[in-house]
Amino acid sequence: MKILLVEDEVKVASFIKKGLEEQLHEVTVAYDGYTGKQMALSNSYELFILDVNLPQINGIQLCKELRDANVHAPILLLTALGTTENKVTGLDAGADDYLVKPFEFPELLARLRALSRRASLHNVTGTKYKIADLEMDTDTKTVTRSGKKIDLTAKEFSLLEYLLKNKGRVISRVDIAEKVWEVSFDTGTNVIDVYINFLRKKIDKDFSPKLIHTLVGMGYVLKVEE
Repeated sequence: MKILLVEDEVKVASFIKKGLEEQLHEVTVAYDGYTGKQMALSNSYELFILDVNLPQINGIQLCKELRDANVHAPILLLTALGTTENKVTGLDAGADDYLVKPFEFPELLARLRALSRRASLHNVTGTKYKIADLEMDTDTKTVTRSGKKIDLTAKEFSLLEYLLKNKGRVISRVDIAEKVWEVSFDTGTNVIDVYINFLRKKIDKDFSPKLIHTLVGMGYVLKVEE
């Protein structure tokens, strides 16, 4: 893959670049957020690795600006802060995954493989999903309810797509963690619950009938109540 690594710690950047190039990836390095943004917008990359604590433009803001500029390639955030709040902030900015420093290099490779697989799946012909008056078009990345356009972040879109693919079926938090984030979340995290609440506010709060339902101790189900 052609990868842009934005990392201000020279030793860390060198370590990651060397390791990825040994795996036959093509890696370009930027050492601050501003340079990273200019390179991202003027070249074509298949994947981005962004450190969160960058000079000039931090990694989360850079991630958001790339998504606002319609850059769709997968983004992996590197962060020294592993709290749920920090993870949610990064994912909500449009990141596809996060990795907490310090990390083992094989884990980085595994995350990149997962992101690459997911990107390949998303490049196939778009699909349309519908339940009640909620509609999703994965080709145009649009969601509407009662004809009203609903703006979702990249992660909210992926979560809703997974729910729609499995409408009527109870999905556990473990299922969501593995299929939407392709990671095994710590049992103490509430990232999934937070994102379910984000979705509820956007697709259920001002509409009827309610579509996202919680089954205590089991998970969530997308369905129209009888």
